[in-house]
Amino acid sequence: MSERLRQLIDFLKESPDDPFLKYALATEHLKLGHVVDALRYYEELLTNHPAYVGTYYHLGKLYEALNRREEAIAIYEQGMATARSKGDMHALSELQAVYRSAMGMEDDE
Repeated sequence: MSERLRQLIDFLKESPDDPFLKYALATEHLKLGHVVDALRYYEELLTNHPAYVGTYYHLGKLYEALNRREEAIAIYEQGMATARSKGDMHALSELQAVYRSAMGMEDDE
């Protein structure tokens, strides 16, 4: 286990409801190639912290990498709605770009 992963797990024990720590754990697991663990943390974030906008992009990209395109598209759609409702135009723009790509749309469509 990496030192960073160990630290994040310890921090999560102190603050078990912190969405940023769960997001960081998911990202670290993914970086280490622990796809199942990353997926579990991202999906848990989506269930328990649906307003955490960063989850949608990364979970969607992971679904795409796992050849789960329809699920990725649904996640991007949910993320766009969440970003719009929060007024997060940067996240909305990023989600729109990956959504269009997943849908096979060109930039000029």
